[in-house]
Amino acid sequence: MKNITTNQVVRRLEIENPWWRDGCIPRIFKTFKHRAYLELFYPLVESRKIRRANVLMGPRRVGKTVLIHHAIQNLIEADIPPKRIAYFSVDHPIYNGLSLESFLDIFSQATGIDYLEDECFIFFDEIQYLKNWEIHLKAIVDRFPNLKCTVSGSAAAALKLKSHESGAGRFTDFLLPPLTFHEYLDLLGKNELVVSSNANHDLSLFTTNNIEELNINFIHYLNFGGYPEVIFSEEIQADPGRFIKNDIIDKVLLRDLPGLYGVQDIQELNYLFTTLAFNTSNEVSLEELSKGSGVAKNTIKKYIEYLEAAFLIRTVHRVDRTAKRFKRANFFKVYLTNPSIRSALFSPITNEDPAMGEVSETAVFSQWFHSDILLHYARWKNGEVDMVNIGKEQRVKWAIEVKWTDRFYRKPAELKSLVQFCHANHLGHATVTTRSKRGTTIMENIRFDFIPTSLYCYTVGQNLIKGKQPKNALNSQTKSFRVISQ
Repeated sequence: MKNITTNQVVRRLEIENPWWRDGCIPRIFKTFKHRAYLELFYPLVESRKIRRANVLMGPRRVGKTVLIHHAIQNLIEADIPPKRIAYFSVDHPIYNGLSLESFLDIFSQATGIDYLEDECFIFFDEIQYLKNWEIHLKAIVDRFPNLKCTVSGSAAAALKLKSHESGAGRFTDFLLPPLTFHEYLDLLGKNELVVSSNANHDLSLFTTNNIEELNINFIHYLNFGGYPEVIFSEEIQADPGRFIKNDIIDKVLLRDLPGLYGVQDIQELNYLFTTLAFNTSNEVSLEELSKGSGVAKNTIKKYIEYLEAAFLIRTVHRVDRTAKRFKRANFFKVYLTNPSIRSALFSPITNEDPAMGEVSETAVFSQWFHSDILLHYARWKNGEVDMVNIGKEQRVKWAIEVKWTDRFYRKPAELKSLVQFCHANHLGHATVTTRSKRGTTIMENIRFDFIPTSLYCYTVGQNLIKGKQPKNALNSQTKSFRVISQ
């Protein structure tokens, strides 16, 4: 059987690194508009202040490889010699069996660059396919001070945050989420649908002069907006299930998770994920999931952990009326990390679809995906609140009810659960999203700020992407949404 030669590997490297010859990234990547997250990611890539490797994580097909190439172009434009920038697509079969240091040696042979002496920027894409990658990466960070390494991963090995286990103080994690609603409008050139109403330097605030058109785009975002590739392709939108299910979900369920966690019964895993996807934003329990599937609770618990590791879902824990956690977490909510997954698995929704409430709530949750904010939901006998943020010392910082209706704007007295929760937690304000109405009202000494769900999603996503500190921005619901509502 013939062995792959070093020359063949070098040739592959030359194909993956055309800037060594041309001085720029491939045309295909140059045609893509930058995701706004490049503004947050690139400073980590080029920073020489701290000896750390960057671990770029995120679901499949959200644009991690494109983001890396856009960062490489920025390096070139910052006068970094192109031959000191190397990109490796680790999952290519020709690299099978190579260690990280072997990659470096072949890079040096291909370019003549001495990485022991020269400053170099190295990118390892799909790093999870390299066994014990985190141990070898830590060794490289420790041994080679001239190297600035960035690795990416979309399958569970990287997403399991092994960087926390082996790279404490050596790795910086960066999550690239599915598109936010702000990015969706930005990439399509439709930012004119929102208007800045900035009255506060700590926060970007927005309104809209055409809520109907904004909502049309929001529903399109719910159905197709999570993946950059989908929003530009009418062909994919005609059959989103084929792209999202076959290209993304099936690769995670059939290849990534079985290969990395040894899942034996793929049919069980697929059934569970489909069930959770259909019930996104609803409360579930291990007990009812076990009864419905016939799968042991411990097995379901593991499957949920795997699906979270692959960034397909996120679990949210329950608190009571006074914002206290339950000793036994029997009930919890599960959110898809991207609402368009549900539409792809089942069918696209319309503005009158009975599922609009659940999918809208999923969209709101997904805008917070990249933040460090830990969300909960509250539920007690005869009462519930969709999302709450609890800070230090168990103090509630804000609460929000997500609605796809204007009914509660007209009848705020029906917000009894939210009133009870605010009183129990000494909260003087809360936010309620609507379908189209905006305004404020005071009831029982609580100020309710009403804002259209689409506009709320845009505002959250825009502020988080721009690097605004949540504690100074959208956590302070009083300051932010009072201004928006006026």
